[in-house]
Amino acid sequence: MSRRPFRSPIFVLVIFAALASGALGSAQSAPVAAEEATLTVEERAQFRQWLDESEKTLMDLIAGVEAEAWTWKPAPDRWSVAECTEHIVKSEAALFESAKAALAGEPDPEWASRTAGKVDFIARVMPDRSGRAQAPQEIRPTGGVSKEELIAMFRAQRAALEKLIGDESLELKRYTQEHPFPVFGTLNAHQWLIYVPLHTIRHSKQIREVQETPGYPG
Repeated sequence: MSRRPFRSPIFVLVIFAALASGALGSAQSAPVAAEEATLTVEERAQFRQWLDESEKTLMDLIAGVEAEAWTWKPAPDRWSVAECTEHIVKSEAALFESAKAALAGEPDPEWASRTAGKVDFIARVMPDRSGRAQAPQEIRPTGGVSKEELIAMFRAQRAALEKLIGDESLELKRYTQEHPFPVFGTLNAHQWLIYVPLHTIRHSKQIREVQETPGYPG
């Protein structure tokens, strides 16, 4: 089934990590029963674990950060805690939109073979900060948003996501959307959604790196 490509370059930040980790490969899945287009109990539990872990980690990291430390930069070309947090919030919104765009389309009859193995692939490459690249303009921080506003935006987005995945009858795997990079190819809505917490885990590590830099005023 031909799908309209997702044209935003939003995920260039992970392409070096993905390539460094090796190509996804050409393994095909066995035929999948129709009912397995919904998340399994194990998949839903793993997803919620990532959501809980990523939210707790981020909130713990930024909770006690005062004004000076919030905007402190390790170097002119590196992000502050504030900028990392803004990037996380913008990215979560964009990733959620990609999942919703997939769900708004027609079911993909070839979803099983086209998306095989990609949950493990994403889970391996996304949290790994050994490969880095510049984030595209759409999700780069611009400043002018307070910590309180970012936290409120984050929580509102997470509430909407929780509402979506709370529907256990939703066939998240059956609806697909093209990733702009061939190394990822076709992703289903479940795979777009797991980007949300895994991307946040990735950039929470970046916040920790800032806070562990000599001279950080926290």
